[in-house]
Amino acid sequence: MATNPNLKSTFKFSPRLIFFALSVIAVALWWSPLASWFTLALQDEQYTHVLLIVPISVALIVLQWESPASSSDSSAASGSALLLIALVGTTLVRWIRPFPADVQLSLNILLLVAWWMGAFILCFGTRAFRRALFPLCFLLWMVPFPQFVLNPMVSLLQHGSAASAHWLFAAARIPVEQRGMLMHIPGLTLEVAPECSSIRSSMMLLVTTMVLAQLLLLSFWRKAVVVAVAIPLSVAKNGLRIFVIAVLTTRVDPSFLTGRVHRQGGVIFFGIALLGIFLLLWMLRRGENQKPQIPASASPERTSIG
Repeated sequence: MATNPNLKSTFKFSPRLIFFALSVIAVALWWSPLASWFTLALQDEQYTHVLLIVPISVALIVLQWESPASSSDSSAASGSALLLIALVGTTLVRWIRPFPADVQLSLNILLLVAWWMGAFILCFGTRAFRRALFPLCFLLWMVPFPQFVLNPMVSLLQHGSAASAHWLFAAARIPVEQRGMLMHIPGLTLEVAPECSSIRSSMMLLVTTMVLAQLLLLSFWRKAVVVAVAIPLSVAKNGLRIFVIAVLTTRVDPSFLTGRVHRQGGVIFFGIALLGIFLLLWMLRRGENQKPQIPASASPERTSIG
């Protein structure tokens, strides 16, 4: 099949310029959803983490960047197809409006990510896309969870935090009675409200763990293990926070229930959880660095002839 030499020349000498132009077009096309997305991230702490995604993705691409080969016809076709899907999709979502506002915003941001991926493939080729697969897929964290997805997640964290706090009270031999989200200990009744689910710090812990695992580990299964551990760890650190605040309130000073530890102490328990992630990363990284030793008996024996 004949190819257009002008097209090849353009992608050979200015793929970054074309990618920049397509990114500017994306900002123009998705300006209104991006403005709503930015406002949501600033006003609702459940979505604060989305503001970090683009800088992290760009940094990871720069760190892993290698000069890509010239885009092939197949790369141009794949990239153009993704661009077309994103363009048609966002047109349908905006003009037909078959979804609630939160779902519509999520779909628009998802289509924006698809546009960026298509632009990347179009300009730099499928090989470069495979090399940058993690940071490009990491952009999916930009997509805000709609309420029908977020509410069950908050409820799961809420129930998990209450259960882990209950286990800690039992381990400390503090009498505790739990009725739903209400926990009764001597001198105090606690309610683990949805605001106490720590959805923001849990999202931040998961995002941070994924980036650290990508940077520090090589094998996929080790990365998967670390990310999987981060999920129950985020629940456990919130249960620990509830336990510590309750103990300080009943044993030290009642002002701890409404003081700075309650309102701003989440960073301390986030740090404890992150320390656990670093410890696990260190153990798994040591396993990767250790090379298997060949036993002496397995070495080939020399025989002399003659």
